Amino acid sequence: MKSNTFAGEYEDGFAAYKRRDYKTALAMFAKAANKGDAWAQVQLGAMYSDGRGVAQDYAQAVSWYRKAADQGTAEAQYNLGVAYYEGKGVPQDYNQAASWYRKAADQGDAAAQANLGLAYYEGKGVPQDYIQAAAWFRKAAEQGHALAQFLLGVAYDGGQGVTQDYNQAVSWYRKAADQGLAAAQHDLGAMYANGTGVPQDYVEAHKWFNVAAAYSTDKEVRDKATKNRDLLAKKMTPAQLAEAQKRASEWKKK
Repeated sequence: MKSNTFAGEYEDGFAAYKRRDYKTALAMFAKAANKGDAWAQVQLGAMYSDGRGVAQDYAQAVSWYRKAADQGTAEAQYNLGVAYYEGKGVPQDYNQAASWYRKAADQGDAAAQANLGLAYYEGKGVPQDYIQAAAWFRKAAEQGHALAQFLLGVAYDGGQGVTQDYNQAVSWYRKAADQGLAAAQHDLGAMYANGTGVPQDYVEAHKWFNVAAAYSTDKEVRDKATKNRDLLAKKMTPAQLAEAQKRASEWKKK
């Protein structure tokens, strides 16, 4: 991916970063970044953002992201969009966030496409437009972006920006669930529990609720999955419960 004249300094910095020698990584990235190396500027910005090898400084992170973004680096454009969306290192500005997301999204950056879709879905920085939201979710989902796959599933589930199609909702929920996205695992479980888009199957529903409850880092999703799993268990036979628990224990992220 690197092909510029500062590749040596960048690669030395990257090697130091991989061995967790963050101070050396910072110094090497800084040398290349100060000479105009866009990828080094991105990495330097990330180190300031994360506080690795240097005191955390969002304003410095933004400054380096901007230098790389102005050179057309999609990852930097995306990171700059996130900074404006969250108001870290710059005043919060949804218009600027959407603008930078679009620059990266137009280059094919999946994370930027997903976030631009969310901007359209929520009407933040752009007029609310479910059709545009679904279109951008699809671009990212087709690249394997788990959150976009889930959000496209939500769009099909609710008929927002696309014709309502429960089969498609299940298909996209499953893709995201298989990647470990707990919200998708929960919603896939709900589809099985209700027989929506798939034949009703309490064993599969319980499995997915259980997996979501076990792996979610989001308390709201975890609590919802636990509640629905336990409610569903009351409708199941001991044999069904045993099979559901077996499937959940055997589940692995793809």
